Amino acid sequence: MPAIGELMDEHTVLVDHTHRVRQDLSEGNSAAAMSRLAGLVADLERHVHREEHGIFRALRVAGDFVSCLLGDLEVHVEREDLGIFPVSVVTLGADGWALIERAHQESPSFLLDPAATGPSPTPDEESTCRRSH
Repeated sequence: MPAIGELMDEHTVLVDHTHRVRQDLSEGNSAAAMSRLAGLVADLERHVHREEHGIFRALRVAGDFVSCLLGDLEVHVEREDLGIFPVSVVTLGADGWALIERAHQESPSFLLDPAATGPSPTPDEESTCRRSH
């Protein structure tokens, strides 16, 4: 399928971009790394949009790969919660936090909209959540 082939080709290019950013950083060329990183982020945003609104939507409609999707989400959350977020707390300066604050103001959390959060946990789920924290 050409659409899947194209997404796979994009994966190859995205990985190549990451190697070039790493190479620039290892050579001490942070300006080039940041420039390449900006391009990588722009390409990644387009790629993710196409996946989310194309293949992943079609798979959800067809009912396929639900458990795989749920597993991938758990890995994604773990990587952010245990890696990216803790690092950001100690590395971002005032400009970084201002950028984050603007993004949060432009797109408030869905947690603020009770209708969008789905059903409340059952009493058993609530006690399990409390025990695990």
